[in-house]
Amino acid sequence: MLCLMSGRSHSSMTRLMFLAAAVFLLSAAASASQGDKEPVYRDCVKQCVRTNCTGARLRGFQSSQPPYMALTGWTCRDDCRYQCMWTTVGLYQAEGYSVPQFHGKWPFARFLCFEEPASALASLLNGLACLLMLLRYRSTVPRQSPMYHTITAFSLISLNAWFWSTVFHTRDTYLTEKMDYFCASAVILYSIYLCCVRTLGLRRPAISSMVGALLILAFTSHVSYLTFVSFDYGYNMAANATIGMINLLWWLCWCWLNRRILPYWWKCGMVVLLLHGLALLELLDFPPLFWVLDAHAVWHLSTVPVHFLFYSFLIDDSLHLLNTEKPGVKLD
Repeated sequence: MLCLMSGRSHSSMTRLMFLAAAVFLLSAAASASQGDKEPVYRDCVKQCVRTNCTGARLRGFQSSQPPYMALTGWTCRDDCRYQCMWTTVGLYQAEGYSVPQFHGKWPFARFLCFEEPASALASLLNGLACLLMLLRYRSTVPRQSPMYHTITAFSLISLNAWFWSTVFHTRDTYLTEKMDYFCASAVILYSIYLCCVRTLGLRRPAISSMVGALLILAFTSHVSYLTFVSFDYGYNMAANATIGMINLLWWLCWCWLNRRILPYWWKCGMVVLLLHGLALLELLDFPPLFWVLDAHAVWHLSTVPVHFLFYSFLIDDSLHLLNTEKPGVKLD
């Protein structure tokens, strides 16, 4: 369960088009940034690499580099880019210009080996909240509950995504970026499967099996395109937004239909509305406060409490299903 929204279909489509346009503009900024196009920045990096990243100076850099920096893959060239980024930011501010982005990202003050400290911490907290609530779910809900294994699998996929999100915000590399994006897509697609199983698959297992196969095919195609054809930020974000909107509308319809049957239905509706509402924080896209806290970090921090409400719903619903799974009793 990840995405949601309420309202009529026309309103939903209008918001979807707005979100798709917004993520396209954000992704366009990621492919080329003002800061790294500046001659002063490029000349600074070239001069720094030429002076410090060869021969004895390189050996000196490597011998004095803290172990945690070496283990996370920080190179002499990376350090030059970091130092020259702040030189360029200083020149921009001295001339009264707004802070530019570099390589699709705002400038962040590095803490130890953490490239984006606030986002890394927020991802870690989300992962810990997910793990804590998964343990509570497994200790509260018997394995015989119809949704037990599906929810456990969803939680493990979510934990994997938060792990890679933490790694990516700690150190942005080709591998960590891909894993962060792909694992996030896996969560969004599996949330559709979770919704399908809960709303249709318990009475019609063949439907959930067919949807599961289609989602696996969609995920494989999505990853293959991004890996072997083009790592298109706009396409990736628009695809995730579209799947999320389907998930949103599906869950809200289920909540509305069961509002008089299930006393805890509001928890589900609140979770999906919160998740989609909070995602709009990403659109603020302001320079990081104190060079640490940006809109992306605020978004991730804001989702930490949602895990507790989400799993409260899952526990209530799983126990309800366990109690109603009797001959002649209709599953909701």
